[in-house]
Amino acid sequence: MKNIFTKSAILLAGSTLLAGSLFAKTEVLTVHHFLSPKAPAHTKLLMPWAKKIEKMSNGKIKVEIFPSMSMGGKPNELYKQARAGSADIVWTVAGYTPGVFPRTEVYELPTVHQGSSLATSIAIRENFDLIKDDYKKIKPLLIHTHAGNALHMTNKKINSVADLKGMKLRTPSRTGAWLIEEFGADPVGMPMPAFPQALSKNAVDGGLIPFEVFPPFKFHQLTKFSAEGVNGDRFGTSVFLLLMNKDRFNSLSKELQDIIDESFNMDMVKEIGQVWMNVEKPGMKMQAASKNSEVAKYDAKTMAEFDAVGQKVVDRWVAEVSKKGIDGQKLVNESRKAIARNTK
Repeated sequence: MKNIFTKSAILLAGSTLLAGSLFAKTEVLTVHHFLSPKAPAHTKLLMPWAKKIEKMSNGKIKVEIFPSMSMGGKPNELYKQARAGSADIVWTVAGYTPGVFPRTEVYELPTVHQGSSLATSIAIRENFDLIKDDYKKIKPLLIHTHAGNALHMTNKKINSVADLKGMKLRTPSRTGAWLIEEFGADPVGMPMPAFPQALSKNAVDGGLIPFEVFPPFKFHQLTKFSAEGVNGDRFGTSVFLLLMNKDRFNSLSKELQDIIDESFNMDMVKEIGQVWMNVEKPGMKMQAASKNSEVAKYDAKTMAEFDAVGQKVVDRWVAEVSKKGIDGQKLVNESRKAIARNTK
């Protein structure tokens, strides 16, 4: 009789554990972003991470991704959506919400970012303590850049800064607008999805974007001239943010919080930094192969001219953030050192 009761207890305990595992709550996390499902951010970052986190959590976390603003709103509202919790996680551009990430902005400055998304993304992680005050109201999961802004024009070939005078150029951020102003051109701010139509309607003459967006947006059909430095130097960059609602993160078990944090360790930062270097190549090839198009490589002398203009933007930024009590020069110096240290 005792053995019967013992076996029954074991069976009951086993069935209870089985039922618990079968009916354990799956945490579904929504991710919202502004690019198409064909864009590298979707195919190279978010989709692989969704599969990775599901595997790491043994199915306790499921990620649902909504591209192309399919949850509603405009690209510049993504940060607010994450703050409000209407989306658990968003992938967005820091420059879409000017003033919210004043310290992080240092990494998008021309002459600070050189042209390597790998070096700059590693530098951001290594120096996170210098910018952490930008994230008191949100949970940062990943902060990274693309390879940087190359110059693209619909028709006009640009051989020097003077050739840009009077041109209308699309900018991804306010510091990008400052750079365009220093070029003697007129900045036109707009999110990436609006840029192709602006080019097709001749509302702008060109703009600052990386080559990675050429395949999904077909910019090789809309522009005839592109330029970067001979060593791959770019004209500033954009900082991308994968942000999570703080309350949603805190609602998860410690186990799941740790899994999410671990999924974005330094190895992941390096992987994503390299991904964004790799995805430049197809767009560059498309532009170079396009009829009557040119991808120019500015020599050191020409880049020195552009960099002198870029330094004016850096000086302006340092002066502005210093008024807010932020040591802008320290941020510039430390960022440059970290980027140089991680540049191969």
